[in-house]
Amino acid sequence: MKIGIIGSGMIGATTARLFVQAGHEVAISNSRGPESLSGLVQELGPKARATSVEESAAFGELVLVAVPLKAYVSLPRAQLSGKIVIDAMNYYPQRDGALDFQARSSSEFVAQHLPGARVVKTFNTMYFKPLGEQGKPGAPLEERLVLFLAGDDAEAKQTVSRLIDQIGFTPVDTGTLATGGHQQQPGTAIYNRLMRPAEAREALARL
Repeated sequence: MKIGIIGSGMIGATTARLFVQAGHEVAISNSRGPESLSGLVQELGPKARATSVEESAAFGELVLVAVPLKAYVSLPRAQLSGKIVIDAMNYYPQRDGALDFQARSSSEFVAQHLPGARVVKTFNTMYFKPLGEQGKPGAPLEERLVLFLAGDDAEAKQTVSRLIDQIGFTPVDTGTLATGGHQQQPGTAIYNRLMRPAEAREALARL
């Protein structure tokens, strides 16, 4: 699969490594330009390239977005229309300032800004170190750590679930962007907690 990544911070760089290791092609970008990513793509090898943000969005059959949420207005709407877009962003008011979601989840807010995009919320609830180090491809699903996902497009969620499986985690569906999107936000019972599937199901049942 061709995967675009917008954002080269802790989550963007970590997922780029995981996707390349799983055999996918990656185009990664940031706001500083492709030249700032030369060291990273050299490390990642021939399946990775550094591009502009617009080129990453156009390149990917699936595009992961991992930038500060306040930068959502810079996302290339035209290039992301029709694409599966993984929203790995979190809202931190001290960093992002005041954003009025009007009782929506942050992912609903992002999806409204990206008409036509098939938004799936995931890769936002796990710290980058276990994400990069504790995946177990090939291990039984019940023995792996969980990555939660939410979305309104069932087919898009299936595609993202397969990707999560390939890099060694167990996908657990939390529902729509409205319900699951709220459950996956900072400060909730499943945010930044390492869980295996049985514990994850129990935690979701209590919510």
